Amino acid sequence: MFQAARAITTFNRWTFEATKWLVYVIAALMLFEVISRYSFHSPTSWGPELATLLFGPFFLMGGPYLLHSGGHVAVDILSASAQGRLRTVLAVMAALLALLFGLILLRFSLPLAWQAYEYGETSYSAWNPIIWPAKMVLPLAAILLVLQSLAEVVFALKERAA
Repeated sequence: MFQAARAITTFNRWTFEATKWLVYVIAALMLFEVISRYSFHSPTSWGPELATLLFGPFFLMGGPYLLHSGGHVAVDILSASAQGRLRTVLAVMAALLALLFGLILLRFSLPLAWQAYEYGETSYSAWNPIIWPAKMVLPLAAILLVLQSLAEVVFALKERAA
């Protein structure tokens, strides 16, 4: 179990490392849009929309690894001073809450993403790109969050046993 938990965390770290660079792509797109709009008086029809479509994967795909690294905002007044069994119980409860959130997110996002794929949904803008790939990132991120939550339960129990 511990090896599987480590493999999940490693995969989520790689995913985080790959997607964190999207912020530079988004910034470059917005810079290009600003220069095009104000210097050349020729705004693009695709720049802001592409930046918006890229922001979803940037935001979502880092979440599972941030769960492991403690990068999310947390109120840890009790857990910071907890020791022993209480610390383990709190860590497991937090991981199970993240698991529940991931399952709810998966339950509601997967049908919407699948429907967007089946219909070939577009954004209905002037550029009009297909948007199912951006929508499919949400259930993918939910699956990775569920897996990372399970891995966090394993880590908490392993730490308790050590």
